[in-house]
This record gives sequence, structure tokens and C-alpha cells, in this order.
Amino acid sequence: MKSSVLRLLLALAFFAAAAPAAAQGDAGASPAETPSPAARPAEAPPAPPAVIHIAAVGDIMMGTTFPEEILPPKDGATLFREVRPLLEGSDIVLGNLEGALLEGGKSPKCGNYRPGPGVKPCFAFRSPPRYARHLKEAGFDALSVANNHTLDFGMEGMDNTLSALDNAGIQPVGGRRVALFTAGGKRIAVAGFSYSTPTPYVFPMLDIPRAKEIVAELKSMHDLVVVSFHGGAEGSAALDVRDADEEFLGEKRGNPVRFARAVVDAGADLVLGHGPHVPRAIEIYRGRLIAYSLGNFAVYSMFNIKGPSGLGYVLRATLSADTGEVLSFRTPSTALRHPGIPHVDREEKAEALLRKLSEELLAGEPDAEARRIRLSDAWRRWAVPDP
Repeated sequence: MKSSVLRLLLALAFFAAAAPAAAQGDAGASPAETPSPAARPAEAPPAPPAVIHIAAVGDIMMGTTFPEEILPPKDGATLFREVRPLLEGSDIVLGNLEGALLEGGKSPKCGNYRPGPGVKPCFAFRSPPRYARHLKEAGFDALSVANNHTLDFGMEGMDNTLSALDNAGIQPVGGRRVALFTAGGKRIAVAGFSYSTPTPYVFPMLDIPRAKEIVAELKSMHDLVVVSFHGGAEGSAALDVRDADEEFLGEKRGNPVRFARAVVDAGADLVLGHGPHVPRAIEIYRGRLIAYSLGNFAVYSMFNIKGPSGLGYVLRATLSADTGEVLSFRTPSTALRHPGIPHVDREEKAEALLRKLSEELLAGEPDAEARRIRLSDAWRRWAVPDP
């Protein structure tokens, strides 16, 4: 009897001692059961805004077989070798192709022209169609054919040029050939305009109301619109660009400033100019980047490459995918070695010239100071690679 009572007393003592510990354990549950605020995983930072990277260059002519064969070394295979790194890392790479890609054919412009003493020069450019692969290997995604030299060999030359680019996987740009891309989750259209003879492959630069209609229609169907235009006077005398009509050799070349700003008003998000064969000013208008001339990028023979005509640059622009506004851009300089082979210009002569010309363009604007600050904030220096 006594032993039974003793066992009962011991059991009661044990449970009495264990109860506080159990209660303490329930109050201080382990982190696995009830996480403390400090132990919760940190929230992921918001994703950066979507952007679109576009690279663009100016005039390209890869040598000609008319009126005689003047082609680059190694059949053009190394023509873009030194500048290819400047085109890398972009969603879309654009340029302006001067001349036809064609074997044979006749030039309506030059007929049976042969150079000689006392013979007036006639400039018609015809490059081998196989050279389209060099453009693709250099990184080009689209090339403008809306210019005054693509018809140097008539519609036969144009048709062959379109086929050569299509076969190489490069989209032609001009008139009804609107290049279409998807980048940053957005639909992008690239349209080509020129002052030159209207064809199905040239949208009219000189008819600004019509140009605005075309851009507005494209913008209604796409998220972003890039406008490429061939216009303005040529050469070192044409470095400055103003809101005025321009001519060259008696030919109307349009008002580049009025045209570019008008297409931005109509919905263009980036405007790229070429044709003057020299660099011209850059501006930001209503948040959109306008480059009035990208200069000569690669023009093998047949072109003047002295002074500013031997300078070009690669425009590397970063645009907001949501708004199309320019967030930042860079302008690494290029230069041409005789007789027209491009290389990286470590002296950055084109960029220095661009900054000067851009300042002069803005100086006459009523909101010059605010636009100067906006341009300066977006214009980043390019880290020139070691040789």
C-alpha cells in the first residue's frame, strides 16, 4: 500500500516539474513554426525597366565593278573586321547601303560611261551580290535601300539587291519594305525615306504631310517606330544643319530638321539620317533622339574621304521599351583609311565634331539650356578599347 502511494506521489511530482517547461516551449515556438520578421526572406528588388538597344551607322559602299572593278582586299571578307566589335551587343543593327548588289546589268544613269581625260565623271555603284554575307557577318540586321544610288542600275539592280539582302537574312528598309523586329517585348517598325526618285521602295521625305501620315499609321500598328532618312546637302560645306531647305548640285534635298521633328511629332521614336557623307548634329526632341547624319562608315574607293568626309561613328542608343524615349546613347568614332576601310578612331575626332555641331544647333533654340542639359545627361562617353 505504501509503495503504491509512493509511486503516485513521484508521478505527480514529475508532471508538476514538466508542465512549466512545456508551457515555456509552447510560448517560444521555433522559427520554423512561426517565422520572425527578421527571418523572413527579403523581397526581390523590382525588375529593371525593359530597354531596347539599337546600333546604327551611315553610308556603306563596299567597292564597285563599274565602270571597272575596284574591290577591297580578300574579296571584302575583312572590310568590317576592325569595327565589328562596335556593332556587337545590340538588339537591332542598322545602316545605309549605297549602290546595287548586282552582277552585270546596265546603268540608266551612266550608260556606256568610261572614265578618261576630259570625260565628266559618272558615279554608279555596283557591288557583287555575294558581299551581302559580309554585311551579315558584320552584324547588320537591316539596311536602308531608300537612297539615290540603289537605282544606279535601274529596277533590275533594285530587285537583285533586295534578293541578295533577303537571302543573307538582312531586312531591306525603304518604302513598302518596312523592317519588323521584336525586342524588349515590343514590336518595332523601321521605315525608310529619301528625297530621291519615288519608287515602291522609297517613302517621300520631301512630302512632309504624307511622311507624317505614314509614320502615324505605322505607330498605330507597332509599339516603336524608327525612321531612316536619306537627305540633306553633301560634303564638308554641309556640316551645319538648320531648319531650312537644302540643295546639292541643283537638286532639292529636303529640310532635314523640319522632316525629322515632324515625324517625331507623328510618332517616331528614333530618327537616323544619312547621305551628307559627313557627321551632322544630334539632338533630343520631345524625348526622342535624332541623328541628322551618321557620316561615312565604309566607302571603298570612289568617295572623298578627306577631312570630315573620312569620319563616321556608330550610334549606340538605349531606348525605353515602354515609352520609346532615349535613356542614354554613345557615339564611338570611326575613321576611314585609304581607300575607304573603316577602323576605330581612338582620337575620337567624330565625337568631338558631333558635340560641337550639336551645341551649335541647339544655340538657336528658345529652350536651348534645358535641351542642352537633357542631351548632355544622355550622351555617355565610349570607353575606347585598347589596340
